Amino acid sequence: MRIGLLTGGGDCPGLNGVIRAAVLQGARAHGDDFIGYLDGWRGPLEGLSQPLGVPDVEEILPLGGTILGASRTNAGRADRIDRIKAQLAADGVDALMPIGGEDTLGAAARLAGAGVRCVGVPKTIDNDLSGTDVTFGFTTAVEIATEAVDRLRTTSRSHHRALVVEVMGRHAGWIALHVGLATSAAAALIPEVEFSLPDVAARVGALVAARRDAVVVVAEGAVARAGAVEGDSGAPVDEFGHVQVGGIAGLLAGRLAELAGVETRSVVLGHVQRGGSPCAFDRVLTTRLGAAGVEALHRGQSGVMVALRGGAIETVSLAEATATLKTVPPQTLAAHAPLFAAA
Repeated sequence: MRIGLLTGGGDCPGLNGVIRAAVLQGARAHGDDFIGYLDGWRGPLEGLSQPLGVPDVEEILPLGGTILGASRTNAGRADRIDRIKAQLAADGVDALMPIGGEDTLGAAARLAGAGVRCVGVPKTIDNDLSGTDVTFGFTTAVEIATEAVDRLRTTSRSHHRALVVEVMGRHAGWIALHVGLATSAAAALIPEVEFSLPDVAARVGALVAARRDAVVVVAEGAVARAGAVEGDSGAPVDEFGHVQVGGIAGLLAGRLAELAGVETRSVVLGHVQRGGSPCAFDRVLTTRLGAAGVEALHRGQSGVMVALRGGAIETVSLAEATATLKTVPPQTLAAHAPLFAAA
């Protein structure tokens, strides 16, 4: 079997682990041949590819990013589906294994519906893809952000200032919630629950007055009640129509300084969260997912995604996996409220 691989959307720790496992499993267990499409869906749309053999992938497991490159190219349009099908046929590809989030796998579902054998692999830093317990890259991002906040807590306490740390999370606050809990932050502000600016200011002011560190972890898509802190409504959008969010930390720091009467600084971790080597958990998870994807193709499956469920790797339909975002239930944040720092 000739299998095509591509990595769509943003880069993420662990992408190379999936590529490596798929090639090793397919080549060694089944004698498969692999072609890697470059820069996400742009590869099959523009005929950009490279052969992938065992020597090409043996040592890439600890590498961050993706050796195939990535892009936010929207492949879901009918004319692009036809172009991709034609390119796959020209390349002699029997099956495709796209690695990506809701947009990448949404296009994969449409390709499967058009007769292309597709098995997807879930990838998103935000951990917001349904159908799987956790997505690779999320754990690495949480560990990186946790280490950063731990370091920032020392300067917060030493200088009696508050710090607002912005982490990724457009619509889902999983990273902010986990980092907030892991660091005993003053608060974790997430997109799913509008926060009260006066309440956050009161907590920050009390912590600083008690000579405690006061660090607020905020997801990039978080929103205050009554629009007290809002992003730029004129921000640019990508090919999928997603607004490029970010910058709330600076706005929030300014408002907290006014309301709490304490010096407040902002830190945006940005792409640091998704760069560098994946953690051990993500290396193991991506290895399992890559191998399972190949085995699903050899079982004749299509229109499915390999997923971690209850510790086992299973397959779920791409339609189910991309139907809704997996967001933080508001009651989850409320249940953990007593665990955040208090003066």
